[in-house]
Amino acid sequence: MTVHAHIADAIKVPDLVRLGPNLYVARFETMKVYSTLVAVERLLADGRIQPGATLMDSSSGIYAYALALACHKFGLKCHIVGSKTVDKTLMLQLRILGATIEQVEPQATLKMDQSLRVARIRELLDADPSVHWMQQYHDDIHYDGYEPVAQLLLDSIGGAALSVIGGVGSGCSTGGLARALRAHDPAVELIGVQPFGSMTFGCQHIEDPGIIIAGIGSSIPFRNVRHGLYDEIHWVSFDYGLSGSIALLREHAVFAGLSTGCCYLVAQREAALRPERNIVFLAADTGHRYVDGVFAQHEQALAMVDLQPTRIDSLDRLVLPWSAMAWRRADFDDQAPAPQVLPLPAPSLAAVS
Repeated sequence: MTVHAHIADAIKVPDLVRLGPNLYVARFETMKVYSTLVAVERLLADGRIQPGATLMDSSSGIYAYALALACHKFGLKCHIVGSKTVDKTLMLQLRILGATIEQVEPQATLKMDQSLRVARIRELLDADPSVHWMQQYHDDIHYDGYEPVAQLLLDSIGGAALSVIGGVGSGCSTGGLARALRAHDPAVELIGVQPFGSMTFGCQHIEDPGIIIAGIGSSIPFRNVRHGLYDEIHWVSFDYGLSGSIALLREHAVFAGLSTGCCYLVAQREAALRPERNIVFLAADTGHRYVDGVFAQHEQALAMVDLQPTRIDSLDRLVLPWSAMAWRRADFDDQAPAPQVLPLPAPSLAAVS
C-alpha cells in the first residue's frame, strides 16, 4: 500500500470500475485535483510562480477545491472568486484549508454571473499584479495533468478499440485525455457531453427548462476547448441527466454528480450498440452536492431503456431533451457559423468561470 505525503495525492487518482462487459467508469473523488497539482508543480519548477505566491481563479465547484488542495500542499496562498452556487460544505472546506473566498451577487443568467466574475478578476489583478491567475479555462498547462490518467487507462484496459466519454467544461479533462491517449493510438474516440444552453458547441439558443448542469458547458468562450479533438457530441437535458445519475446509483452503487449521469446515459447506450469497443466514461465528482437537487427527486427519474437521442446532422436541428451529432474532429467554424458572442479578451484578461 502506498503511503502518501499529502491527501491530494491520495484522492487524485480515479477508481476504474467495470460496469459491464465493455463498459467502465473512471470515478474521481474530485477530478481536477490531478491536473491542478501537475499545473502548480510545473509553474513552480519553471519559475512562473514563486514559493509563497498567491494563486487565484474563479470557480463554482470542484476546481476551487482542487486549487485549494494544491496550494495547501505546496505552501501557497489561494484566492477564489466564486458564485453564490458554491455550497456550504465546500465553502467551509475552502476556508479551513486557508483559501480566501469572495462571492459575486446572484445574477439572472449564467452569462451575467460569469461576466461579473471576470470584472472582479480584472480589479484584483490591477490592484496586485503579483497574484497569479491560474486561468483553468485558457492556460493549456491544465492539459498536462491528464497524462497519468491516460496511462492508467492504457495499463488497465487493453485489447479492444477505446472510446472515452466525458462532460466538456473547460475542455482540459476530455481534451487532455484524448491528446495523451492518441499519442499511443490515434484511433481513440472522444465523445463530449454538453448541457443545453451552452455556447461551447453552438447550443446557446436552446434553454433547458431544468438547469444548466454545473461543471460542463459555458456561456463564454474557453480557449482550452479544442473542438477538433471530438468525434461526437451529445447534448443532454437536466431531466435525462438526473435519470442517468439515479440509474448509475441504483444499478451499480456509484454515487456521482449530475454531469456523470449525463455521461452514463450516453455510455451505456454506446456500450450496448458497439460491443467491439471498450467504453470509458468520466465521473468527475461524488454526488454529495446534488443530494437535494437530484437524488432527493429520484422518484421522478425516467426509465433509461425509454431514453433515446435524436440524431442530427447540423446545429440548427438541435432539440431537447437529447441530441447527438457526429462532430468528426472538426473545428467549430466547419460545423456552423460562429456563435454571436463577445470577443475573447486578451490573454491577461481572459474570461473565467
